[in-house]
Amino acid sequence: MMTSKNISSHEMPHARSINEIQDEVVDDFADLDDWMDKYQMLIDLGNDLEALEEKYKNEQNLIDGCQSRVWLQCDYRDGALWFTADSDALIVKGIIALLLRVVSGHTPKEIIDADLYFIERIGLREHLSPTRSNGLLAMVKKVKAYALAYMAKENI
Repeated sequence: MMTSKNISSHEMPHARSINEIQDEVVDDFADLDDWMDKYQMLIDLGNDLEALEEKYKNEQNLIDGCQSRVWLQCDYRDGALWFTADSDALIVKGIIALLLRVVSGHTPKEIIDADLYFIERIGLREHLSPTRSNGLLAMVKKVKAYALAYMAKENI
């Protein structure tokens, strides 16, 4: 079960693969009985998300295509990408927290190559409104765009 730990962008790089983390997410959601519990988990994850500094809540970090306002900041350290984010909507903040749990701390190549199957396996997309689902896709695209940009910049 997911614990209520602060999701931080300053942790050590993951020793576990993206797929291992996705499998853990799928298992955690499978343990919950209904979507009210799953929405509550998303809200809890959003509440545990490390606060994004106000200076990063700018147009450059704002994700286009989201119904809510979502900001995503990325740093490249020690060969890995570290993400922090925030949103003005509780469920959306939880969704971005879940995505960052899977990808943050991994190399740009790992992120680009990742098939983020946890989204389908936990039934997230089918339980979101079409506009929220489009926002989720925009979040994934932005994460992958950061990974591509850092690969090009670092000549990886």
